[in-house]
Amino acid sequence: MAETVEFKSNGHMASGYLATPASGTGPGVLVIQEWWGLDASLKEMADRLAAAGFVALAPDLYHGEVAEHDEMDKAAHLMQGLPADRAARDMSGAVDFLASRASGPGVGVVGFCMGGMLSFLIAAGRPDQVKAVVPFYGFPQGDSEPDWSKLAAKVSGHMAENDSFFPPDAARALEAKLRGLGKDVTLTVHPGTGHAFMGPHNALGTLDATLAAKIWPQVVTFLKGALQ
Repeated sequence: MAETVEFKSNGHMASGYLATPASGTGPGVLVIQEWWGLDASLKEMADRLAAAGFVALAPDLYHGEVAEHDEMDKAAHLMQGLPADRAARDMSGAVDFLASRASGPGVGVVGFCMGGMLSFLIAAGRPDQVKAVVPFYGFPQGDSEPDWSKLAAKVSGHMAENDSFFPPDAARALEAKLRGLGKDVTLTVHPGTGHAFMGPHNALGTLDATLAAKIWPQVVTFLKGALQ
């Protein structure tokens, strides 16, 4: 079952797409959007997680704005205009809402591109609830990096080899840095892939359907292992 829900966001209200498994409950997973917004492709990812037994919530960080997949300039504008404090507030509110609906010791986070980067931030910001993170082709760099000492979640990330947005060398450097801090982090750079290789929209022409089909069961297994 899927529905649009509203939840509290530090004195404000936010909304999101909630997909629930047939059983009615299960481990909770936050699904963080690409720069397009809360579009059909992201809802599809939430639905797939629900089909695998998770309660999946995709918060609408753009508050109703969505860019079509041929509107890269609009997507970039929306991403650049996203207030960092509002995004953090909405994601934290979504974590609390999800935790109240789901089972298990905490919640997981799956994010794509911009959402991959944001998944690290919410994990570092809410170590009390976020126990597992699966970022796809996105991570904080430079001034956007959080206080990593607070990160408590296990991280299993999937990065692209040919990616000018989030370079593979930077992903490897971040993995080494976080492991050096004692964090349980693996960032796999998949050979021959381009940015957004998991995206069913194939907006950049980089979809690798074979690899996506291979990775997805690994994602499910990782999340279930950390959240049950």
